[in-house]
Amino acid sequence: MRPLVALVLATFCCLPIVNAQTPDSYKFDPKFVKAIAEAKQLNRQREYVFAIDAYKKANKIADGKDSHCLDEIFTIQMTIGKYKDAANTASELAAIATNPTQKSIAEGNRGLALFEQAGEKGKPEILKAADEALKAAIADNPKNAMAHFYDGKTMARLGQTDAASDQFKACVSCLSPKDPGYVRAQHFAANPSLSLAKMAPPVSVTALDGSHFNLDEMGGRVVLIDFWATWCGPCKEELPHMKKIAKEFANDPLVIISVSWDSDEAKWKDFITKNEMTWVQYRDADHSLSNAFAINAIPHYFTIDSDGVLTAEMLGEGSDVEGKLKKLIAKAKAAQTQPVMKAAAGAKAATLEPTGN
Repeated sequence: MRPLVALVLATFCCLPIVNAQTPDSYKFDPKFVKAIAEAKQLNRQREYVFAIDAYKKANKIADGKDSHCLDEIFTIQMTIGKYKDAANTASELAAIATNPTQKSIAEGNRGLALFEQAGEKGKPEILKAADEALKAAIADNPKNAMAHFYDGKTMARLGQTDAASDQFKACVSCLSPKDPGYVRAQHFAANPSLSLAKMAPPVSVTALDGSHFNLDEMGGRVVLIDFWATWCGPCKEELPHMKKIAKEFANDPLVIISVSWDSDEAKWKDFITKNEMTWVQYRDADHSLSNAFAINAIPHYFTIDSDGVLTAEMLGEGSDVEGKLKKLIAKAKAAQTQPVMKAAAGAKAATLEPTGN
């Protein structure tokens, strides 16, 4: 699954519909219990195709009406990019929903799956189907933030800018300012075309020094994310390069955040202090941030431009991080000076304007 999709699923609470069914006899059927246990084990082992089969087997015992099984099937299908199948599973969930909220979540999930199925080129007929599903979700629950967000992206893909902006504004109204997706939805409402770019996940973390870090609140600055660990040999070899970058661009619109895979907090803190790593530090103990970026090897770098667009991904030693940063920082500086230049030009024009008699 693409990183942003994974994080948005969690951010907008569109994943599993809570199973509101009263306990049924099938849940005590040894065959059902065994199938569920097998499915969970296979899912943990990332044997996704077999896990789906096991959940389907359990759901068949439940006469096709176990929402938990369907939730898990949908999630796995989205994870492995089986978006058409996921849309069908979401339809099954909508059919067994017992209240408008559950139905809205299922319809929103179907819209999300169809949006992903349409792909980056955005097949119009599939996007229109996504729009219908998402609007049905909103009709059942006007506070479904995920449905508003993805309908905004759908409208933007269809070239309907004003409609896209309206949906992003509606999304903002459904979210708390503390929600990681809040600022991003605001940005998209102001500039819907930005939603078409490959954005970094809407990350929000608290760094080692207690500072709050949100990728959507960088205020026109470039971001470099460095995934590393104290036990990683290549990462240690890259450290002098990272320190050089931090020093070289200290006065430029750049934010560096190093994300550690260390499990030992004390060792991590000691390493940072001894090596004078003065930039933003975060320990990703549960790998949630790493999973959002879909990485499984370090050192790993991501550069993000001043609009929050993910511009480059680099793995291993010897990556040209510096060269990419120079270009992005130059672009960020140019963007910062544009309003000043326009204001100066306006002032000059005003001084040349003839006065009336």
